[in-house]
Amino acid sequence: MATTTTNLVVPGATAAPADHHRRPTTEPIVIGHRGASGYRPEHTLASYRLAIRLGASYVEPDLVSTRDGVLVARHENEISGTTDVAQHPEFADRETTKVIDGRSVTGWFTEDFTLAELKTLRAKERLPLVRPDNTRYNGMFEVPTLDEVLSLVRHEERRAGRRIGVYPETKHPSHFDSLGLSLEQPLVAALRRHGLDRAGSGVFIQSFETANLRALAGVTRVPLVQLIDASGAPYDFERAGDPRTYRDLATPQGLAWVATYADAIGANKDLVLPRDPATRATGEPSDLVPDAHDAGLLVHAWTLRDENQFMATNFRRGADPNAKGDAYAEAMAFLDAGVDGIFSDHPDTTVTALEDWLARVDQSA
Repeated sequence: MATTTTNLVVPGATAAPADHHRRPTTEPIVIGHRGASGYRPEHTLASYRLAIRLGASYVEPDLVSTRDGVLVARHENEISGTTDVAQHPEFADRETTKVIDGRSVTGWFTEDFTLAELKTLRAKERLPLVRPDNTRYNGMFEVPTLDEVLSLVRHEERRAGRRIGVYPETKHPSHFDSLGLSLEQPLVAALRRHGLDRAGSGVFIQSFETANLRALAGVTRVPLVQLIDASGAPYDFERAGDPRTYRDLATPQGLAWVATYADAIGANKDLVLPRDPATRATGEPSDLVPDAHDAGLLVHAWTLRDENQFMATNFRRGADPNAKGDAYAEAMAFLDAGVDGIFSDHPDTTVTALEDWLARVDQSA
């Protein structure tokens, strides 16, 4: 198991333009994406705990709300793919179809369950055909609350003797606002209960929408992260008739606007290392990282995974889409591109690459 002596980035610190031959003033961070979701069912305490023990600097809980206003960690508010809810006959009548961010979705939704009801469910692997080994843990773990995640992190900090950050994402904030179940107020309240609503606390808050981040900028001192996808647009833009897309936010002008309320961007990795349309291999880095740094924004890239199907073709090994590719080389490529952090389903792979990359940069300094 890899270990790390990496110092955490000071949240909200301003990054200098990338210099691939100079050691950065703050070391890049490794964010356990939904925990260590390559090894345990995502968004379970077991997944977060393993990510920390594999050396992750931060763990990432995606947050949705229950009917009684409690924040819980699920990738989506529709939970049939990540829990055994469909096997509970007492909840059969809760299956329904809703429009979420303009798209029709059928299933079971956290906002239709109390916390007590959700606690009767058990997590399962979301990608059983990709990660069959993870299915051995199906039925073992509860759906955790945000408070439980924060308490786990504090416990693991004491055990490990190092600070561990938390990187929550507010999921579908416009949808939950429309239900009277705002995510932002209970999130800030939870951070305050745990002594984390302050600068330098080791917390980032992220969102694919912009309006809730702009509102959060006025009520919390923790750094905020604007997520930027490779296609589409923030849903709050779509609702308001704003024609801007995520690609517009990734321009120098868009990044300057993001910097008025956020401290970092969380960028789809294809925006950092674009793929050739014909070969699907990565080439030279785009200008996104230096442009973001010029705007005073950190850049965290998402998401690195060990399986071939999630990689550009130049990092794949063999033809099996579920076989392990060269994730180490992929992580090195993103570190060479100057990113300040990497989201990873397999944190140990990325931590090992980071340690070797820092050693190489030190030797060349």
